[in-house]
This record gives sequence, structure tokens and C-alpha cells, in this order.
Amino acid sequence: MAKSVTGIGYLSSGISLVTQPGIRRFVIIPVLINIVVFSGLIWYGSSQFDLFMNWLLPEDAWYSAFRFILWPLFALSALLIGFFTFSMVANLIASPFNNLLAQRVEEHLTGNKLSAQETELNFADSIRNEIRKITYFIIRALPILVLFIIPVINVAAPFIWFFFSAWMLTIQYADFTMANHNLAFDEQKRRLGKRRLASLGFGSVVSLMTMIPIVNFFAMPCAVAGGCKMWVEDLQNV
Repeated sequence: MAKSVTGIGYLSSGISLVTQPGIRRFVIIPVLINIVVFSGLIWYGSSQFDLFMNWLLPEDAWYSAFRFILWPLFALSALLIGFFTFSMVANLIASPFNNLLAQRVEEHLTGNKLSAQETELNFADSIRNEIRKITYFIIRALPILVLFIIPVINVAAPFIWFFFSAWMLTIQYADFTMANHNLAFDEQKRRLGKRRLASLGFGSVVSLMTMIPIVNFFAMPCAVAGGCKMWVEDLQNV
């Protein structure tokens, strides 16, 4: 539990870090990208969610009497799935800026300027890592998504998805700093796995932040900075 709280604290530190002089200017573009992506999500999601619920929980179905229980669960699930999916898109678009933000935060925390050789990313390795992350996500996400359409079992699906998305968000946001140190995806995953409780604590609070209107626009840079602090204080020594 203490380790989970430590993970939550990394996001709190990230919020503080992005307001520091010398770092603030690297936050502007990721925030603007988040505003565009999440505004699109809110507009499209709100127009489609009711149709989806009527299809998933039709009034003539035997379990329609449980709509008042299942509706909030599926609403939460839609938020988790939607925001996580759009977070991946936003992160892909903002990736170059987030790598630079992670570099500046690390330099601020350590007082050491990273050399060009340290932060030089191998393009082929970077693409390979992204493909492996996407593959890793799809292989695990599809079976969980199937749970949402299985009666009775689907009640547990939102909670399973929440912790899965927390894990994936930690991988996503810790990646920027670790990628600056040329760590392959398998090595990143190994280090985060050694700190699984802290990783889940960090990813869980990031998930919650992405679901708060307006605040979610700032989730990306804060999580990048928090992931950087996690690296400096813990992951680099694993």
C-alpha cells in the first residue's frame, strides 16, 4: 500500500514540476494537442454513448432491470476505454515534444545536462518499441473488452480494465524518459514490473486525472514529468 501511495505521489510531483521556470514552455504544445484530441473525444463520445447503451442493454433484455446498476459501470468503462485510446493517439502525436519535456525535467531534477549522445534516439529502435507496445496492448485489451459483452461477468470488466489501463498508462508515460536513455521496451517493462504497486498507483491516478474535465488537458505533461521523477528516484536503480 505504501508503494502504491508513492506511485500516486509521483503524479503530484509532476504537477508541481511542469510549473517550474524553464520547464513551462515545453508544456504548451502537449497541452494544446490534448485539448484538440480530448475535445474531439467528448463531442463524439457524448453523441454515440446513448446509442451504444441502447444496443448493449436493450429494454426488452432480461437484464434490462439492472440498467440502473450497469449503466454507471458501463459509463465508467466507456470513459476509461475512450480516454485511454485517445491518450495513445495524443501521445503518438506529441511524442517528440514529450521526449524533450522529459529531458528538461530530468535535467532539472538531477542538475546534470544530458549529452546529445545520451538522448539520441535510434529511429528503428523507437519504431520497434512502439510496435511492441501496441502489440502488447492489443493482445491483452481484446480479451478484456470481450468481458464487457458477457452477462454477469461484465460487471467486473470495468475494474479489470481500470487496472489494465493504469498499467498501460504507466508504461506510456514512463517510456519518454526511459527512451531518452535508449532502454528497449522489454527492459522498460521489466523495471516497471519490479515496482508494480508503485506503477499501478501512478497509472491509476493518471487514469482518474484524464477523466476530469479541463484537468484532463494537462494530464499528459504532468504524467510525463511524474514518470521522469519515478525514473530519477527509483527506476534507474532497478
